Amino acid sequence: MIRLAVVGTNSITRQFIDAAHETGKIKLTAIYSRTLEQAQAFSHDYPVEHLFVSLEELAQSDVIDAVYIASPNALHCEQSLLFMRHKKHVICEKPLASNLAEVEQMIACAQENQVVLFEAFKTASLPNFAILRQSLPDVGRLRKVLFNYCQYSSRYPRYLNGENPNTFDPKWSNGSIMDIGYYCLASAVSLWGEPQSVKAQATLLESGVDAHGVVVLNYGEFDLTILHSKVSNSHIPSEIQGEDGSLVIDFLSHCQRITQMTRDGKSRELSQPQHINTMLYEAEHFAALVAKQDINHDGLASSRITARLLTEIRRQTGVVFPADARDAAAL
Repeated sequence: MIRLAVVGTNSITRQFIDAAHETGKIKLTAIYSRTLEQAQAFSHDYPVEHLFVSLEELAQSDVIDAVYIASPNALHCEQSLLFMRHKKHVICEKPLASNLAEVEQMIACAQENQVVLFEAFKTASLPNFAILRQSLPDVGRLRKVLFNYCQYSSRYPRYLNGENPNTFDPKWSNGSIMDIGYYCLASAVSLWGEPQSVKAQATLLESGVDAHGVVVLNYGEFDLTILHSKVSNSHIPSEIQGEDGSLVIDFLSHCQRITQMTRDGKSRELSQPQHINTMLYEAEHFAALVAKQDINHDGLASSRITARLLTEIRRQTGVVFPADARDAAAL
């Protein structure tokens, strides 16, 4: 049984804890929050004996084996390094860090301390994503791919009213491509690896982060277009087009439904029912890596490529985070 601590007491953390317990391989043992009151409030739903308001004390504690980090993006690297240096396994929410330099530092630290570092990108672990991967040869030579994720943020009205929520604050390494656009980018990397080239454009808010944008990845014989937005909604699916047909994906991040369309217009549903808590599969994946002590798992290569692309996309679109200057100074 993996004894787990959580850093971050939000709704995503709750969903992951439920998924972790569902595996039967992970048990919540400790909770960290900035205040004892918040930790105690969270523990009403998830009773544990160990509550912490100091990350250093939690990292040094012998009551945990691993930590789930769901703090703002800008804190991922610093917090992950702290725990890995104390020989704790880390599952860190996506994106793994603010930029490529931080991801490289995190991977090196995991190797040095012989612990598992795992990016919590749930899509790649879904059963229907595996079906999607297996079905690629059925549509023939690939020609066009559209990955689409546009969702009006519930925090956008607050931004328009003059507030500065984390979602739209560069201090926290946020914005559209770092949030929901990430699912499209990381899905592409999981399926096809590193592209030959990347071109990106975006519309920036006055805060300095991207509100929405377009990314085109070239894979030689086919190109992949990503549409991402946090200021508008889309109701069209994603699609993989081949010479013999296409694969239509509803809600890419969840892979809710996959339909194969043949060139002559016939359709066949490929997807299967998935657990209602789609974080179950990444929790199982993480538990398996820890059990096998798989320090050099394939996910690290995907995390590195995704971070490289995110960093380049931001360079092209002019999105700059305080973390970029900090990491450049450290190199």
